[in-house]
Amino acid sequence: MQKNHTLASPVAYKRLGLKKGIKKYWMLYAMMILPLAQYFIFRYCPLWGVQVAFKDYNLFKGISGSKWAGFKYFQEAFATQQFWDALKNTVWLNLLDLIFGFPMPIILAVMLYEMHAVKVKRVYQTLMYLPHFLSWIIIGGIVSKMFGTRGIVNNVIRSMGGSTVDFMTNSANWVVMYVATGVWQGAGWGTIIYLAAISGVNTELYEAAEVDGCGRFKRIWHITLPGILPTIIIMLILQLGRMVGIGFERPYVMMNNNVRDVSEVISTFVYTRGILNQRYPLSTAVDLFGSVINMIFLFTANRITRALGGEGGLW
Repeated sequence: MQKNHTLASPVAYKRLGLKKGIKKYWMLYAMMILPLAQYFIFRYCPLWGVQVAFKDYNLFKGISGSKWAGFKYFQEAFATQQFWDALKNTVWLNLLDLIFGFPMPIILAVMLYEMHAVKVKRVYQTLMYLPHFLSWIIIGGIVSKMFGTRGIVNNVIRSMGGSTVDFMTNSANWVVMYVATGVWQGAGWGTIIYLAAISGVNTELYEAAEVDGCGRFKRIWHITLPGILPTIIIMLILQLGRMVGIGFERPYVMMNNNVRDVSEVISTFVYTRGILNQRYPLSTAVDLFGSVINMIFLFTANRITRALGGEGGLW
């Protein structure tokens, strides 16, 4: 009699028992060893350095040999106006990214899915994915050459009799450029997740809706979007979990002294105030504070989703 090698369902696996389950599916568990080892080495082992935030860290004595300082460096950070300005800018820029950047991959994924010309679809996909593979150093150079004071756009404006526009040196214009550049760089790559989710929607629903006389927009509204709603919720929760965390490269490359009042964020504050000045306990304390707040955002967003009866929560 031929053995059935299909994966057991959670209920069947529970009945099978842990030991028997490991013995039967040992190859799957063996495949998990390397990812778990990588995660342990690069995610959990560095947590040993978190105690630097609570110590008067001495480079020569090391982490273990340095004396405990309590919450001294947290208090120092909270007492500076620069920290609160950086925190405010971080939340504000992330909120703008959420408002303008989060819906864009969903819109692009729906548009690509609705396209029937396969060759044209592939060309559009390739063009939209390309910015993701550019480093922020390259993107910063492109933005500077395009929208700088002597950039291509301002040269065109001046040639038409207009005056120079301060795209990168005016605070309000800089925020617009920051958000727009982020949307351009990440929207195309983000469509991959939503295209995969749309491809999992039952095609019979579209056929039934078409028979009933539903137009394209009604099919999108009543079938496509509800079908990918769990994925949208998961991605939204993950993005809310990064509201106080922000990448270093993007703001650092695009910032300048004229717009520091809106471009100084937590990551650049940690770098300029902590690492460059060799204030490692201060930089660790600020970064740890941001991580704790992000975790609170993550748990709160997931709990609200579950309380509202929504599907697609992280746990």
